[in-house]
Amino acid sequence: MQSRILALVDGSIYAQSVGDLAAWTAGRLGKLVELLHVLGRRETASVPADLSGNLNIDESDTLLAEFARLDEQKARLAQRRGRLILDNAAARLRAAGVAEVSTRLRNGDLIDAVHEFEEEAAYLVIGKRGEGADFARLHLGSNLERIARTARRLILVAARAFSPIERVMIAFDGGTSARKAVTHIAHDRLFQGLPLHLLMAGSQAGDREEDQLASASGQLRRAGYTVTTQLLSGEADTVIAREVQAQGIDLLVMGAFGHSRLRNLIIGSTTTEMIRSCKVPILLFR
Repeated sequence: MQSRILALVDGSIYAQSVGDLAAWTAGRLGKLVELLHVLGRRETASVPADLSGNLNIDESDTLLAEFARLDEQKARLAQRRGRLILDNAAARLRAAGVAEVSTRLRNGDLIDAVHEFEEEAAYLVIGKRGEGADFARLHLGSNLERIARTARRLILVAARAFSPIERVMIAFDGGTSARKAVTHIAHDRLFQGLPLHLLMAGSQAGDREEDQLASASGQLRRAGYTVTTQLLSGEADTVIAREVQAQGIDLLVMGAFGHSRLRNLIIGSTTTEMIRSCKVPILLFR
């Protein structure tokens, strides 16, 4: 049973927004939140891969012993820092009204940890960028890209700051991921009572696209939603970003991949651009 929201927290400036988005999601769905922080090897290991060269055996042994002591100290500090990150996130969630919050601190690879704990999660919540991301170049966090390729659960990508979610846009392209998103939203409680805006954008805007849009909006209206629709010509990433801002959208829903044959290798180009540029949370469907 998917009884919880799994929120991935680190020491980045996105940690608070991840907690706020997880709290909002948990409140809408009546689920508990599980906070996960993973310590990677770079945070705990200092020993170089190769000590060969001009060092003799005694010098190598001495240096290895010093590195081992340094690693022990780094590991203890990383554990303390990780626990503090989790405790602060848990306190923020409880202050937001989440009654049940659990925390997990793990060593190793983040993807392995996500796969271990995602089975009982309805949603994964992760920040757009992590501690090591290049903010000046708007690089996405590498962990987000890896999770988008491999996670089996829906992914909520937190923006830098969280605002109350009152208006939701679904970027609809008629593809498998987009149709899956519409069907899920029609049966899920996450957006109940919120107005939905269904936007279809691209180089073509003909009868086929109008029929696809009408079918999707009809499914949502039958589920009780108030839905507005738009069919606009233009580059999808440009049109979506413009309409998100123009219409005061608080959360964007879109497929993680488009129709490209490379969809199993990279995140779709439109999706990647939206995650980079949009200042609102994004719900990704695979």
